[in-house]
Amino acid sequence: MKPPLLRTLSCLSLAAATLAVSPAYAQDVSDPAYADDTAGAEANEILVIAERLRGQVDSDQPPILVLDEAEIAAYGASSIADLVEQLAPQTGSGRARGGGRPVFLVNGMRVSSFREMRSYPPESIRRVEVLPEETALKYGFSADQRVVNFILKDNFSSSEVELEYDQPWEGGYSDKEAELTYLRINGASRLNLNLEWNDSSMLTEAERGVQQSADSIPGLATDPDPAAYRSLVADSTDLELTGNWSTQLGEGGSTLSLSGTVERGDTRSLSGLNMVELTNPDGDSLLRSFGADDPLERRSRTTTYSLGSAINAPLGDWQLTATLDASRSDSKSEIDRRADTSDLVAAAAAGDLAIDADLPAVASAGYDVANSTSDSASTLVTLIGAPAYLPAGALTVTADAGYSWDRIETDDTRNPGVETSLTRGDLSAGVNLGVPIASRRDDAWAWMGDFSLNFSAGVDHLSDFGTLTDWTVGAVWGVTEKLSLQGSYIERDAAPTLAQLGSPEVVRLNVPVYDLATGESVLVTTTSGGNPFLPAQKQRDIRLALMWDLPILERSNIMVEYFKNRSDDVSLSFPLLTPAIEAAFPDRVTRDAGGQLVAIDQRPIAIARQDSSRLKFGLNLSGSLGSASAQEGRGGERSSQPRTPRFGRGGGNDTGRWFSNLSYTLELDNTALITPGVPELDLLDGDALNSSGTPRHSAELEAGMFKGGKGLRLSMVYTGSSRVDGSGQPGSSDLNFGGYAAFDLRVFVDLGRQESLVEKAPFLDGTRISFRVDNVFDARSTVTDQNGDVPLSYQPYLVDPTGRYIGIELRKLF
Repeated sequence: MKPPLLRTLSCLSLAAATLAVSPAYAQDVSDPAYADDTAGAEANEILVIAERLRGQVDSDQPPILVLDEAEIAAYGASSIADLVEQLAPQTGSGRARGGGRPVFLVNGMRVSSFREMRSYPPESIRRVEVLPEETALKYGFSADQRVVNFILKDNFSSSEVELEYDQPWEGGYSDKEAELTYLRINGASRLNLNLEWNDSSMLTEAERGVQQSADSIPGLATDPDPAAYRSLVADSTDLELTGNWSTQLGEGGSTLSLSGTVERGDTRSLSGLNMVELTNPDGDSLLRSFGADDPLERRSRTTTYSLGSAINAPLGDWQLTATLDASRSDSKSEIDRRADTSDLVAAAAAGDLAIDADLPAVASAGYDVANSTSDSASTLVTLIGAPAYLPAGALTVTADAGYSWDRIETDDTRNPGVETSLTRGDLSAGVNLGVPIASRRDDAWAWMGDFSLNFSAGVDHLSDFGTLTDWTVGAVWGVTEKLSLQGSYIERDAAPTLAQLGSPEVVRLNVPVYDLATGESVLVTTTSGGNPFLPAQKQRDIRLALMWDLPILERSNIMVEYFKNRSDDVSLSFPLLTPAIEAAFPDRVTRDAGGQLVAIDQRPIAIARQDSSRLKFGLNLSGSLGSASAQEGRGGERSSQPRTPRFGRGGGNDTGRWFSNLSYTLELDNTALITPGVPELDLLDGDALNSSGTPRHSAELEAGMFKGGKGLRLSMVYTGSSRVDGSGQPGSSDLNFGGYAAFDLRVFVDLGRQESLVEKAPFLDGTRISFRVDNVFDARSTVTDQNGDVPLSYQPYLVDPTGRYIGIELRKLF
């Protein structure tokens, strides 16, 4: 059963649909071109003539979500990247594989990377399509990513300035952003330039009143407070320049695109103060802190260079696409060393220094340097075509081949003489077949509706790991025009990452860890690095889905998905140290004679098996605000010539839009077997492989409306409660993670649409101002032990130092 919050949200979404929609009236079609088609139609009939847009994806799977220009405007997004973030509930895959980022297309074609269009203003988009995971197979990707297709306007031109300021409601730090964007679209030719600057100031533990552990509080009140020199949010600055260019090659329809990005990011964080415990000849001890003028810092600079290119070319009846994406990232970190306090300790022990006296200056110990260089390059060539036609339609084939190369080089003065270089090459090939079985349109077994099968198989040869294979089989059944069923099965081998296999060994001292066995937060020595003995993982996934276009509103659908995942020989970062994990890996944990946790070897591990299943429900509703008679021309372009956009001004179309997209996930089961012969872990009932357990319930909501240049958007993320059990022995404690819902509110006004205002201040034409309040109710997960107390390591401001967050954005298009 859904929790009360989710039931309430579902009811609110349906209520909004009922209240917001207004009656729609059919428009007369006076164009003579339609006369023959409409002849004989009854007076009370409505004839819908749909024209396929150039750039739409031709897929057996129906779209999960379709947005036209007016619906895109209702999101109030400032760029395609911003829009994609707001569409996360619809674009994220429920397979729980991979990074979750979808596959992106422009006008139905693959691009080299998301960089090519992420800074485009949303006004440049004619239509957005979100398609299910199986569609990714057609473009040479695996079926664990959804597909987002952006259909751009044929002609568009804009220059944009965007300024933004944000800060927590409680203050403490601020975020600032400035962005300049230029875009010109003229058919297949596009030019985009984008310069973006971001800056964030620092927030310290003292500014949030974070309680310190007893072993980090100086015993002398006049000593500096270490909390004032330990950061919760780092001071950071980022500058990025991106250029994207595309053009048509000849008259055959071939296109070429090039993109490049240079980015530099600097961060500075604080790790506290130097501490020393002084003991005098009488045996009295006092913990002292010093060095407020030279706190312990970590300074990092990362410079990234990226290059991408794509060629799309027709080869007869086939479509050839070749992409290249390459990047290089250079990172340097300087980590301050702790001062040598041996002279202070000796002076106090000899009686030459009073333990409560002013401390003499201590020489700086310098800093360690960690360098990392990451290089990557990948190319993928796909050939898509229809070599044969069956009674139910075209037999489609996608053949792909590619090569990717990655290298990581690191060195660290904390590990003198150890320089690590890891390299992996991946040669891949695959094929996908789409086989139509029945079709209403082609009158082939039409009594079945529309039914098709798809098959895919692939092989990867990794230079450092060997050969891996994968295969997929799926079916799509369009039971009616409004109801479709989908199913797929995936079997795939997966290799551990380069970092999991070969990262250098690093030993860190005094790392805070919550020990579930004793119920205490302690400082331990941790060892991290790679594990060269990790095996290949075998993945098996099942997906069953139902999609129904609801017979209400202009656009509405409901989608129900069932996922079942099984993985054998799973490589993981070392999990949360629960009693079960400690029992399974006793050689990774060191305790002293009194049972105090002293050290943890946190290098990656492999567990025997992990199984999970879940249900995901999606409800997408949208409609008009006001009379549909104002919708003439909706969805088309307002001009065939390049012009300066004004957030939808012109054309006389003032029809508003509203939408509500709700996604709810119910975890049915999630278990893990560490090794044969030991009890299976139930990750939904107190066992854990991460630091916060696994919630059974989660949900996301995006809702909004836009009319007359004024818009409002409400977002919600709900995370259910979870639990991590202790050992049950004296001193051990469970951890309870409370569920919470975080609501974000955004209000925006297109000043250029306010005609009386523009008449008085013409410079406001093309200007939009937005106000945001994130986490409106300042919600956080409350973490308590079995006594109801909050452990030091899970204080609210350590869980989320920001809380309620407010901001203002000013955007001007020229």
